[in-house]
Amino acid sequence: MTLSRFRARHGVSVLGPADLADFLELTGRSPVVNAFAEYRARSTNLEPRLLAGEMWGRYDAGRLVAGCHVGANLVPVSCTPEDARAFAERALSRPRSVVTIVGPQEQVWPMWDSLSDMWGPAREARWDQPHMELTDEPLVASDPAVRRTTPDDFAVLYPACVAMYTEEVGVDPEAEGGAPIYRSRVRQLIGLGWSFARIEDRRVVFKAEVAHATPHAAQIQGVWVAPERRGEGLAAAGVAAVAEACRRTIAPVVSLYANIWNEPALRAYARVGFEQTATFATVMF
Repeated sequence: MTLSRFRARHGVSVLGPADLADFLELTGRSPVVNAFAEYRARSTNLEPRLLAGEMWGRYDAGRLVAGCHVGANLVPVSCTPEDARAFAERALSRPRSVVTIVGPQEQVWPMWDSLSDMWGPAREARWDQPHMELTDEPLVASDPAVRRTTPDDFAVLYPACVAMYTEEVGVDPEAEGGAPIYRSRVRQLIGLGWSFARIEDRRVVFKAEVAHATPHAAQIQGVWVAPERRGEGLAAAGVAAVAEACRRTIAPVVSLYANIWNEPALRAYARVGFEQTATFATVMF
């Protein structure tokens, strides 16, 4: 099937630099929920070679009405069920590069419904992930020992990052030759000033990172407390410190999302002042 015929049938286009303003208008309709897609668009100017993938869009009467990030992550943006199914059909026309589908639950559901016969079974599907936002000062005192990490902290920090990823995602990020890529990502976050930790006696007891940021929002990821120190309140105080730093130097709103079954984390985030604004879902391969 030629691309022109595909567009005629599904209305799906590969977006490029000329579409950036339209895409930012689209993400701006829900700027905190769409922070990942907006960050990727701003940091790459929608150049496919920089995206290491593509950004797709659907136009209606000259207006961009829906989008989809396609790379290691398949991320719907402002999709109706019809949009989600159209993007899913486009995804089925090419080899799968995707390791996760993630986004608002109501947009991931119809996308996965169209993909599951060909892409399934998933390694894991997490359908209920509260997406939470903090728009004001934290409600608990921040941990003064939490600070931005530096390149000198890498050797101490990296094992904690691996432990967090393995515990949260269920796979070792170093497996199947993944260590160079993951080490590079940790170094990148340190370099951006997006990596935070409390380090005692050259051991990480709390850490978290900013996954991505836009002028509107910064999303926290990778919150982790050393197992032997859990239950001491380090998570709430640490996240408060990270959120405070983000709101002061990165973006006015801080967001994160967590699994519904992770009750200790959800309680900690609520103590800090985060409130649920959406529900995310993640399908992992």
